Amino acid sequence: VLLVAHITAGKVNMTRHEKEKYFLSATGEKQIFPSLQDPFSVELSVVVPAYNEELRPLMMEEAMDYLEERQKKTPSFTYEVIVIDDGSKDKTTQVAMQYTRKYGADKVRVLTLVKNRGKGGAGTLSSRGRLILMADADGATKFCDIEKVETALNEINSKPENMAISCGSRAHLEKESVAQRSLFRTFLMLGFHFLVWFFCVRGIKDTQCGFKLFTREAAVKTFSCLHVERAFDVELLYIAQCFKIPIAEVAVNWTEIESKLVPFWSWLQMGRDLVFIRLRYLTGAWKLKAAVKTD
Repeated sequence: VLLVAHITAGKVNMTRHEKEKYFLSATGEKQIFPSLQDPFSVELSVVVPAYNEELRPLMMEEAMDYLEERQKKTPSFTYEVIVIDDGSKDKTTQVAMQYTRKYGADKVRVLTLVKNRGKGGAGTLSSRGRLILMADADGATKFCDIEKVETALNEINSKPENMAISCGSRAHLEKESVAQRSLFRTFLMLGFHFLVWFFCVRGIKDTQCGFKLFTREAAVKTFSCLHVERAFDVELLYIAQCFKIPIAEVAVNWTEIESKLVPFWSWLQMGRDLVFIRLRYLTGAWKLKAAVKTD
């Protein structure tokens, strides 16, 4: 297993297709995306990975209502929403472009990936924000809970490098979810949690909640080191712990949304990724400069 893990080790291909380097303005003009390496130019970037979300636009409605209201109350607050169409087969891009036409491309931009690459491949590399929020398109987490994760982020001592991460968490709802789920799905969930704890990340109860807030500096440090795309949440937090980036975990409101993934195969694939993440770092196939893993 160690040999297979080492030989098959690779790094996420961050090279973009030519079409992925541009976004369309409200009038249909092509404009080039900025880089995460550039200095920030807005207060908040909201990155929304979306795959076949044509029929579920409620999250965008909720997010835009909140952000517009916040800007009215605090005119100095600036934001952008980047919808990542992760190789969808439906009209996700067309639906997202309606928001660009309504609010303008300075507030809503759409990045359409040529092929499906998973949430990791839909990263934050085009963000302009001082803070960067990753939020799932299914709307399972109430968008207004950004205030909770933002407060927790601000309470972290991020000096001197201004690195911090705040994660939304559903751990407080685990007993209720176990009662509602089948025995088989509960077994898969608990098995996955054990693998996360045993191989990769300790001290974080819920690594998979799609509601994570980063300082720009923390996003640059962690996303530039990613190797996997599917179980990227776990590796992201593993990398953060390697670099001793402080991480807060905050309870958020959450609603069960039917997943597009087949539970058994998705959990099996992520479980395999977890084992390989640890083994590849252990064998030296993947390396982090000046990184020391903490418990």
